[in-house]
Amino acid sequence: MRKILLAGALFILLSAIGQEKNVWRKILGEKTLPNIVLNDINGKPVNISSYGDSGRITVVSFWATWCAPCKKELTNIHELYPEWQTKYGVKMVAVSIDDSRNAAKVKPYINSQRWEYDVLLDLNQDLKRAFNIQTVPFTLLLDKSGKVVYTHSGYVEGDELALEEEIAKLAK
Repeated sequence: MRKILLAGALFILLSAIGQEKNVWRKILGEKTLPNIVLNDINGKPVNISSYGDSGRITVVSFWATWCAPCKKELTNIHELYPEWQTKYGVKMVAVSIDDSRNAAKVKPYINSQRWEYDVLLDLNQDLKRAFNIQTVPFTLLLDKSGKVVYTHSGYVEGDELALEEEIAKLAK
């Protein structure tokens, strides 16, 4: 009887906590993008969780303007990205963890590289903390339902090809 009451109380509590559709996924151990609002490079607010709701395979890459491996990784992915979009319908999101002092460097750098990704600014590192990311570059791969199915920390030449293999598995 106690177990039934406890289960009922837990259900009511979770229902009352919020209308967030990812609550059950989080309880069951599936990591998804949290409801955190970041600004894009033009200052427009974007809820990061919307990328998990897109129905597309999504790559989220954490980077910074001061991080040479980050920039190399995103440049190498940039070369493959048009093909990934065509073959797999992938969406790429580059999340800068530059602080407010360095944030002014992000947009000019993106423009000079002609990256065609969505670029968001995590100035307070809220999203970085939500995933307990210790260092950049750090990559998350989300399946079409928004579940994080692959993560990778660091970068060495060719990691983008391993990422593509993971994307191809999801696309099947």
